[in-house]
Amino acid sequence: MNDIPDMQDCIDACTNCHQACLQTALTHCLKMGGRHVAPDHFRLMMDCAAICETSANLQLSGSPFSARLCALCADICHACALSCLELDGMEECARACEACEHTCRAMAA
Repeated sequence: MNDIPDMQDCIDACTNCHQACLQTALTHCLKMGGRHVAPDHFRLMMDCAAICETSANLQLSGSPFSARLCALCADICHACALSCLELDGMEECARACEACEHTCRAMAA
């Protein structure tokens, strides 16, 4: 049961990243326009929100697939953080993605 605190950290990071990506995309990015709503960036933010939510759900349910999904979640979070760092006002979202990437990589190991 030593992995429970780590799993809870990952669930929390995934939940936070889901919220940050969804909220930032649908408020900040839509308001800013331009590169903030470029299809590749906006789609990546929505994908990140979706996989983070699913990753948290699989961990909460004790799914045997959660470690594999965490690995994919970490890759998407990494890409999303890099994309966010290229744009103004996206630092909070990038930090949430980086934190989620870190905990998901640990869970996938």
